[in-house]
Amino acid sequence: MLGTILCTASLPKPSAAVSSRTIASFVASSIGRSASSSTTPTARNMSTQTPEQKQSLIDCPTIPLRDGTSHPAIGFGTYKVGFIPASASSAVAAAGATDEPQRTAEDCVTDALNSGYRFLECAEFYGNEQEVGKAIKASGVPREDLFICSKVWTTTIEKGDDAIRAQLEKTLSDLGTDYVDLYLIHWPVPGKHVDAYKTVLGLKKEGKVKNVGVSNYAVEDYKELLSAGITSEDKPVVNQIEINPFLYRKNTIEYFKSEGVVMQSYRSLRDGKAMDNPTLISLGEKYNKSPAQILGRWCVQHGFVYVPKSVKIERMVENAQVFDFELSEEEMATLDALTTSDAFETFFGLYKKCVNRDTSKDGSMEGVKTDITID
Repeated sequence: MLGTILCTASLPKPSAAVSSRTIASFVASSIGRSASSSTTPTARNMSTQTPEQKQSLIDCPTIPLRDGTSHPAIGFGTYKVGFIPASASSAVAAAGATDEPQRTAEDCVTDALNSGYRFLECAEFYGNEQEVGKAIKASGVPREDLFICSKVWTTTIEKGDDAIRAQLEKTLSDLGTDYVDLYLIHWPVPGKHVDAYKTVLGLKKEGKVKNVGVSNYAVEDYKELLSAGITSEDKPVVNQIEINPFLYRKNTIEYFKSEGVVMQSYRSLRDGKAMDNPTLISLGEKYNKSPAQILGRWCVQHGFVYVPKSVKIERMVENAQVFDFELSEEEMATLDALTTSDAFETFFGLYKKCVNRDTSKDGSMEGVKTDITID
């Protein structure tokens, strides 16, 4: 997805930093609950959901952020849900591609909340936060039971402090809340992202943002923040990047983990483009799971925050059923090895294109880092 490319001092690494309701214990209890249930392929890809499954999603494992905040291990992504941003890669192709009416973001998020999702991943760029806010209001889910993340887009980052503050106010108004649990710098806009990060830190002090993070940051972008005087206390708590077995940037991920930064994964399911992969199919047959569920399980088992998205409720339900089985070490290693050198090069090309995207420098390489850690 082009739009998103898409701890205390003693906090353990994210792969181990899971709340008292750990992924391992969650798996064990889930398997126990489902031992007597049907395991037919039809049941696997159900379009309905049992009350137990919904409650399991509501009570999903969490990963602690640096201040002890519990970050749900799974969330619902809202990119291209009810709205396709003008500069999205598929916008032109999608225009006129179908006469079928698109479901609104309000409808989709309503389904997600009714299915048990409590972490909503939003963004200025997604263009649908007002619709998301309508769904939140109508759901009746208490605000304290939700974890809401938003991101500030490149155009606003480039404009600076006043624009960022105004955009956050709009986001809060659209979402119908007084604060967001997590606010991210969407891209490390050259020459602008450090000041933008400092502005968001100020908004945190004002109580409008509970935690501050980044998105699409390379190791070198993060180090630029630190060299600008960002203290240990104010370091990003999250870095949201594309993570899946077909783009597993292990060295980058291990670096951020060593810094106590929790990794959020987008394109966890590769936009549905890998569902015919033989390895995923084989593992799915073994565990009676869909390829999407294998991808999701790989993500949470590595300790990454898993953010699937769909406009279909049956897929929302299916995508969440990843806590009732466990892949072996050998199977995880096999999936880890699916990333090719070409994938790293494709990522690098996208990074160079997108850090200036939609800004006054769009299409140029002005300020773009050309030597970053790509693996």
